[in-house]
Amino acid sequence: MLKKAITASRALAELRGIGDQIPNQTILLQSIILQEAKLSSEIENIVTTNDKLYHAYFQNPEHADPHTREVLRYQEAVWEGYLLLQKGELLTSRFFLNIVRSIKKIEFGVRDYPGTAIHNPVTKEIIYTPPEGKQRIETLLHNLSEYIYHDDTTDPLIKIAVFHYQFEAIHPFPDGNGRTGRVLNILYLIEKKLLDIPILYLSKYIIRNKNEYYQKLRGVTEDGDWESWILYMLNSIEESAIEAKTRILAIRNSVQDALTIARQHMKNGYSKELIELVFNQYYVRINTLIEHDIAKRAAASTYLKELESIGILNSQKIGRDTIYLNIPLLEILES
Repeated sequence: MLKKAITASRALAELRGIGDQIPNQTILLQSIILQEAKLSSEIENIVTTNDKLYHAYFQNPEHADPHTREVLRYQEAVWEGYLLLQKGELLTSRFFLNIVRSIKKIEFGVRDYPGTAIHNPVTKEIIYTPPEGKQRIETLLHNLSEYIYHDDTTDPLIKIAVFHYQFEAIHPFPDGNGRTGRVLNILYLIEKKLLDIPILYLSKYIIRNKNEYYQKLRGVTEDGDWESWILYMLNSIEESAIEAKTRILAIRNSVQDALTIARQHMKNGYSKELIELVFNQYYVRINTLIEHDIAKRAAASTYLKELESIGILNSQKIGRDTIYLNIPLLEILES
């Protein structure tokens, strides 16, 4: 476990070091978080398409279908949690409640009724019964928060595996526990100064290894097999960090490629500022160029059409509006 923790820590440190190479971190972070929201929700069988997700994100989310709205709320919960950490909030019971309420948009608290059980999705047999009683659950959550901040020599990447298992085992809320736990993973890494911004997500790894994920969780519950579970989590962190680093480098290279293509093929309006602007987010509209003093309305329309003709953007109608999607950026974010 300690050997694996070393290689996972190295991958995480390399990711942290390259994180500041993301152009316009706020907007692109929202794009990365949106993809994580989609994948994390898929683990709970809350499925939407990228097309529905982007359309809802650009328009009024309340007009979207229920699954798409839930995915968007997950993205909001990650961002809200990140901002709370920047304000000095700690990972406490109150913090956990803020996250689940943001995901579910329901003002509920910890479970205060008996009869909750985790069932095998195929056979429907009860495989785990979490603790019951509001006071007991609140005590366990307080204990979990104390564990996070206890000053000991345990590697923080081993502690995140213990923390994640324990949160899932407490199963503190009536709904949204799995997604809340995965949001807390990334926020834990930021709280422990292992990352500066929320750019590492484990949901893609979990989806690829979903059966193993649940087997390892049950292994701890039924057999006390902590080693297998911790190694699983360390592997997920290492592989996810390597993939995230590759994605950030791909974004940076894509900007350089777009600059070269646009400089060679645009007849009107080429500028470094224009290309960087369309890579600040995965879609732009005419008003985007106007608001950033790149061009007036007629020229802005011409520039966007030219970028579409050389394969950098792709136009779509959303209601009465035309948006231009950044195809290279979308392909990287969705890979």
